[in-house]
Amino acid sequence: MALGVLMAPVLPAQAQSTDGPDVLFITIDDLNDWVGVLGGHPQAITPNIDALAARGMLFTNAHVPSALCNPSRTAIFTGLAPSTTGVYGNSPDWRTVERLEGIPTIPRYFRDRGYRTVGAGKLFHAHTYSDAGFSGYNDLTAWDAYYPSLDRQLPDEVRPLNRPANGNPFSWNIDWAALVTEDSAMGDGQVVGWGQQQLAAAGDQPRFVAVGIYRPHPPWYVPQKYLDLYPLEEVELPRVLETDLDDVPAAALIDGYSGNMPPMGLHDWIVEADLWKEGVQAYLASVSFADAMVGRLIDALDRSGRAENTIIVLWSDHGWHLGEKLRWRKQTAWEESTRIPFIIVAPGITTPGSQTDEVVSLMDLYPTLTELAGLDMPGHVEGTSLVPLLRDPDSPWEKMALSTFGFMNHAVRSDRYRYIRYFDGSEELYDHESDPQEWINLAADPDFSDIKSQLAEWLPSEDAPDAYYQ
Repeated sequence: MALGVLMAPVLPAQAQSTDGPDVLFITIDDLNDWVGVLGGHPQAITPNIDALAARGMLFTNAHVPSALCNPSRTAIFTGLAPSTTGVYGNSPDWRTVERLEGIPTIPRYFRDRGYRTVGAGKLFHAHTYSDAGFSGYNDLTAWDAYYPSLDRQLPDEVRPLNRPANGNPFSWNIDWAALVTEDSAMGDGQVVGWGQQQLAAAGDQPRFVAVGIYRPHPPWYVPQKYLDLYPLEEVELPRVLETDLDDVPAAALIDGYSGNMPPMGLHDWIVEADLWKEGVQAYLASVSFADAMVGRLIDALDRSGRAENTIIVLWSDHGWHLGEKLRWRKQTAWEESTRIPFIIVAPGITTPGSQTDEVVSLMDLYPTLTELAGLDMPGHVEGTSLVPLLRDPDSPWEKMALSTFGFMNHAVRSDRYRYIRYFDGSEELYDHESDPQEWINLAADPDFSDIKSQLAEWLPSEDAPDAYYQ
């Protein structure tokens, strides 16, 4: 496959920043809390992500603005929540949404202020697959260079199995297989290899290097050595409660916003087919593969001699269910869909090995990066800078995290509770202190009415109409 790099036209900088720190911006697709330092799965092997957390601050209670790729990435990159823009699903193209007209994305904002911005892989949502790659919603004005090109994003590999997973007609692209190949030949390997070259390149201009790692997004095709890390007979399954969904409202069981597969039906099929352990093994293997890609980027940064002046951020666009709440995939307002790994290394600001259990949102990433880089805070962003927490994990923090999935479906996460309100007014409430699996819905318990009222104050005051229909 011949792949090239397209160059975006150079735009005039609004304000130059010639001595700002570099930024290494790493996003991982569909990565839930199954990493070593978060303990989401006791067998997860992620030494590189764990080592990165040891260099800076780990946010143990970080949540995404939406449990789906396009609305989450759009909100993170633009600083405006789904309820503000109306971007709730994997369509529409955010670049055509009126509310986002003229809003600079994170890389565009840095580019306009004197940074050399380069990107690779899946950063913005990639929507349609073809033999040439994923065509997506990239910000064509944000980059000095992009790999493989500005309007195409690399598929993870030439897909060897164009079929439903293991004969499952409901699976869409949930499949897994061992590949006989080298890491560097994988799509992520090529993306990371190009990112390594950018990190090694000389130059005096401050740079913003963004790399999107596709795994563990399905299909879970990885080299055999990663599956070997998790012998099938030793794989531990997530804890589930067979009556878990008996106390949730009907709105919680609607078949996902995109309607492309029944997640609960998929779980039933996988259990009946005795493939649950295989699926968990394949996801864990894909997580370890993604971790290896992170390690290559950090090694390249360390070899560049610029690490001491580089802000590193690592995050995922949303989580993933592998049987929790008796379903698979993302697209829910529950914990496994919204909680993700989030790490910031800010030389001179963060203390190595620090962490905070305060609840934070990835909506806070835009203002945090601009403040760390010494840039003016953009007036449009809806998040709050995390710099006070980066400086002192014990700083007062009274914020909560709002996650939106579809029109008027919201989850509010505090340090203890998760409150969910659906479009029809139905509710869920979970106490994570006593019920971390979210098995017991307390919404109907009058003893928690005050808690619900307090959390409901964090719901958006307005819900923008769905931009897909505009």
